[in-house]
Amino acid sequence: MVTTLTIIIALNCLLLMGVILIQNPKGGGVDSTFGGGAANQMFGAAKSTDFIEKLTWGLAISLFVLCIITAIVVSGGSGEQILQTEQ
Repeated sequence: MVTTLTIIIALNCLLLMGVILIQNPKGGGVDSTFGGGAANQMFGAAKSTDFIEKLTWGLAISLFVLCIITAIVVSGGSGEQILQTEQ
């Protein structure tokens, strides 16, 4: 179970990195310094930026949820076991 969750988290991270890299930059930043003006024209459709932004948020939220689920599975389901072993 933990191995499956770890693989899903790794795939989610790879997708999130890819989606972040294809986003249209909002400000000048480093991209404009190195002549990245042509890169802004690569993904020029207006609706694609909305989809990419929603996909970024969806992947980020799913990564957060998957990490919480994995932590719960690894810890054995609840924190009560930790309290009982300390007493």
